[in-house]
Amino acid sequence: MSGHSKWSTIKRKKAAQDAKRGQLFTKLAREITVAARQGGGDPETNFTLRLAIERAKQANMPKENIERAIKRGTGELRGEALEELIYEGYAPHGIALILHVVTDNRNRAVADIRRVLNRNNGRLGESGSVTWLFDQKGYIAVETDALDPEELALLAIDAGAEDVDIGDALVEVYTAPEDFQKVKEVFERENIPLASAELSMIPKSTMRLSEKDTFQVMRLIEALESLDDVQQVYSNLDISDELMTRYDEKPSPRPGETRTGAGIQRGEGFSEEAA
Repeated sequence: MSGHSKWSTIKRKKAAQDAKRGQLFTKLAREITVAARQGGGDPETNFTLRLAIERAKQANMPKENIERAIKRGTGELRGEALEELIYEGYAPHGIALILHVVTDNRNRAVADIRRVLNRNNGRLGESGSVTWLFDQKGYIAVETDALDPEELALLAIDAGAEDVDIGDALVEVYTAPEDFQKVKEVFERENIPLASAELSMIPKSTMRLSEKDTFQVMRLIEALESLDDVQQVYSNLDISDELMTRYDEKPSPRPGETRTGAGIQRGEGFSEEAA
């Protein structure tokens, strides 16, 4: 499961970008609404909803926003007719992508995704074309700080975790989907703060590219994540901490410009393809 901590780093970066773009609350609200619609509005009996609410609280989403999103899911309030979709595709250099989408217009969603992929030398794939490269797993991350990483690992294994990766500042725990709730609750009973806890698509193996090619793929992932309908992008790209830092330090492009491995270049216009 090498490389997932880098994926988590990308996700944390994504959350900051979403907040800057004003998209984070909208995406979190949609996640809550879908969870409530599928499993009911009580987080005590709907574990997926409880996870979504926890993520919203971590992002400082107002309580009233959370409550409205739940009521839209249960039908107490009128809201968008949302549907949950999975799209698969490829970034440049053979990197596999899985996109988790929540949308009120699937035609718009797939058109936007195809446009971004085509613009960045990626392509949309057939259903099942890349999902076989990933496993669904429970994923829990704990920042060690003053905690003993070895004790955290033993606690996770005793609770039923499949695998534990001890890093410099993070202990990452992987579980079977059916054991995720049980393992998470063990950490919570011990009052251990969790940096992340979710069901995720974990690559069975990862690919490491050159700096230039890695930055090209990262630009595509960022562009996909900036779409309103895209909740998550999973990939099998492995990126070192050093490379991630260099990527983060590059200046953000202005409208009409593209960030490249060499800096910022002014881009040409593009035409949008229909779905």
